Amino acid sequence: MKTKIVTCFLLLSSFLTSAQKLDYSILTIPDSLKQNANAVVRLKQIEINISSQKSMTYKTLSVITVLNEYGLRSLDLGENYDRNNRINKIEAVAYDAFGKELKTYKRKDFKDQSATDDGTIFSDNRVLYLDYTPITYPFTMVYESEIESANTVFIPSWFPMESYLVSTQNTVLTITFKPELKLKIKELNFSDTFPIEKMETPTSVKYTVKNLIAKRPEELAPKFEQLFPKVMFGLSVFSLEGINGNADSWSEMGKWFYDEILNGTNELSEETKNNVKNLVGNEKEPLKKAAIIYKYVQEKTRYVSIQEGIGGWKPMLAKDVDKLGYGDCKALTNYTKALLDQVGVTSYYARLYGDSSKREIDTDIVSFQSNHVILAIPNNNDYVWLECTSQILPFGFQGDFTDDRNAFVIKPNGGEIIKTKTYTESDNLKSVKASYTITEQGNLSGKVHMISKGLQYDDSYSKERASYENQVKAYKEEFSNINNLKIKKIGLTNNSETIEFTEDIELEAEGYAQNSAGKLLFALNAFDQNSYVPKKYRTREFAFQIDRGYTNEAAIEINLPTGFIIEAKPEGITLDTEFGYYKIEFITQTDNKILCQRKMVLKKGFYDKSKYESYRKFRETIAKNDNSKIVITKA
Repeated sequence: MKTKIVTCFLLLSSFLTSAQKLDYSILTIPDSLKQNANAVVRLKQIEINISSQKSMTYKTLSVITVLNEYGLRSLDLGENYDRNNRINKIEAVAYDAFGKELKTYKRKDFKDQSATDDGTIFSDNRVLYLDYTPITYPFTMVYESEIESANTVFIPSWFPMESYLVSTQNTVLTITFKPELKLKIKELNFSDTFPIEKMETPTSVKYTVKNLIAKRPEELAPKFEQLFPKVMFGLSVFSLEGINGNADSWSEMGKWFYDEILNGTNELSEETKNNVKNLVGNEKEPLKKAAIIYKYVQEKTRYVSIQEGIGGWKPMLAKDVDKLGYGDCKALTNYTKALLDQVGVTSYYARLYGDSSKREIDTDIVSFQSNHVILAIPNNNDYVWLECTSQILPFGFQGDFTDDRNAFVIKPNGGEIIKTKTYTESDNLKSVKASYTITEQGNLSGKVHMISKGLQYDDSYSKERASYENQVKAYKEEFSNINNLKIKKIGLTNNSETIEFTEDIELEAEGYAQNSAGKLLFALNAFDQNSYVPKKYRTREFAFQIDRGYTNEAAIEINLPTGFIIEAKPEGITLDTEFGYYKIEFITQTDNKILCQRKMVLKKGFYDKSKYESYRKFRETIAKNDNSKIVITKA
């Protein structure tokens, strides 16, 4: 009798297991979740348990159906680990389209390798990951992991929508914690569009959301995390690499960081102290002294990445950087600061997100939010910012990696959030003065003189260090409207004092003008064309954003071949809109000389989706008029 009961129980268990796996069939996915989707998150269950100031576990169960090869990027089948982050569990099971098990993967099937790039010389960061190659689509992957961490300063943000073109059927986040640790929560982009349920107790918080339909990306849309729900977390009482902390404000966080992380890292040898003092000499102006020190650091050191233990956050000792001649962003910034201290120049260590897309620190939640370090020098009521990892950037220049964003500036008496330099559209100036001649055969020969400032300097100055072949390639891309282009001569001047980059180019091109029955047809604006036109949408869903503004100015002199007269010439146009300004005119100076004058100003801004089509037409009109053509014929 007992045997029969056990047998029946096993058969029932087998049936239930098989039934559960049938849930992985694509036939059970609602059709609405398949629309626009490369993958569907069937279930994402995250459990975070913060049991003490120095102990946190992070459990993940994810069930993702990958519908096609583009959905592969939605699979995250790996975990990072180091001496303070241990992987307790990691496994996966693959199923076919109808829920039939294909293969089970245990820990031994996951690859173990360094989690850093070739530029990192010291690191204990490693990654355990499954290198999965599907044999068919669609398929479903069930992935489970458990991480135990002593670093409670980092609590991952929650994104119920993981990316574009991915639907979410069911996702749940649960955090349990000790009340005395003071969990901080910041919710962003919550709305009726995303029916998120929240349950909260003194020791836990739980978020649940179902049936989020995949969204298509749109050109010029704000960053993903600005559009879709996100929840950020932090603790007032935390631990970082074994160092305890307690901070409810940015000021307290900065004081803790200064005392516990930076303290004792700025010592230098007496020889180095004397050297830098002699180097500065009798100079009294703080910024001039800082410029001397900055150049000294650029010539003496090079950048390497160091991500070992507390070295991921605590800089190398300044005396070690001085001895070895290398360091990462933390070490080189701290070293520069130590040198400036010796010559009486005040400066501050500053953390921010280094990213050309201008990722921001959210000031509403005090937590660790950064990946890069720069140096801030107070200057009257403003700051001069130094990128200490670069051996070539001019003193005080910020490129698009650190411009216009919040920086966490760490001072002896506390921390402060300060905005880095913001460039206006007039700061980001490119000026073109050029002349060219068209021959009777339609060939072009000319000279171009260009000066770039602001972030346009940032876009151009690297040409100076490029090979001649790569310089030629860059100009062929820049003047891609000119077929058969040949670069005859290149002259480059990088003025680090005025932060201007000057380019003098001599060039020629066969057949620039189309020759038909003795008539020549060509675009007068040969060297400053902008052909970009945003994509047209039948129905726009998201707002759009122009991250940075700029100004382009051009004066181009065109010499026509002798014996030709103008049959048809473009009239030019002026546009003055909320997005920017554009004017192009074609002035006949003599019978065989025309001046093309152009100015384009693009404004930084965040715009409602209702204005997108107006902006698109603005850019379409610019592209059309930049390429407007003249017709000349023999007299």
